Amino acid sequence: MLCDTAKSAAMSAPPSILLLAAHPDLAHSRVTRAMLSAAHGLSNVRVRDLYALYPDYAIDTHAEQEALRDAELLVWLHPLHWYGMPALMKLWVDEVLSVGFAYGQTGHALHGKDLWLVTSAGGSTHSYSTDGYNRHPVGDFLLPYAQTAALCGMRFLPPLVLHGAQKASAEQVQAHVQAFVEGLRALPEWCERQPEPAQEAVPDDERPVREEGAPV
Repeated sequence: MLCDTAKSAAMSAPPSILLLAAHPDLAHSRVTRAMLSAAHGLSNVRVRDLYALYPDYAIDTHAEQEALRDAELLVWLHPLHWYGMPALMKLWVDEVLSVGFAYGQTGHALHGKDLWLVTSAGGSTHSYSTDGYNRHPVGDFLLPYAQTAALCGMRFLPPLVLHGAQKASAEQVQAHVQAFVEGLRALPEWCERQPEPAQEAVPDDERPVREEGAPV
C-alpha cells in the first residue's frame, strides 16, 4: 500500500505531505515559526495553519477530510500544552477524525498513512523523567497520539521533540529545524523500517451516537 506508493514516489515525484500547524500565538513563537518557514520551502508539503484558518474555531470538517485523502504523511506541528495538544488541534481531532471516515466499520480513509508528531516542550529532558517534576518520560504523555494513530490504521512515527524550548539557543532551534526538514525528506525510508499497520476495530455498540440514534 503506502510503502509501495512512497517507494515509487521516491523515484518520480516526492511523497505528498500534509502539515497541520496549531500554535495559538504564532507571532510570538520562535520554534514553530521557524519550522513553518522551513516547511513552506518544500514543494511537496501542504501547510494548513489551523489558527489562521479557523480563528472562530468553526472547523470546515469536509475541507479538512478532503485535504487528508491524498496525503501520504500527516504531520502535526504544535507545542505541548498541559501535556497535550492545543485546544484547536484537539477540536480538529474530535471533528475531523470521525467514525465512518477515520475509524469504525467503514472508516478507512487514513489506513496506511504515516503520522508524525513534531513538538516542543518548555520542560527540560530531565523534567520528563521519573526523577523530574513531570514524573514521567515524555513518551508517556504521547500515548493518546499513538493510540489515535492505531485506531485510524496509521503508523505513529517516532516523535520529534525539542525540550527546553523557551530557553533554547538559536543553534538548538536551527538543529531542530534541520532534523525536521531531513525527516520530511525521508518518508520512503520510514516505510522500509515500519510494518504495514493494522487498524483497530471498534465495536458498533461503543461508537458515539446522536440523540436520534444515528451514528455520529
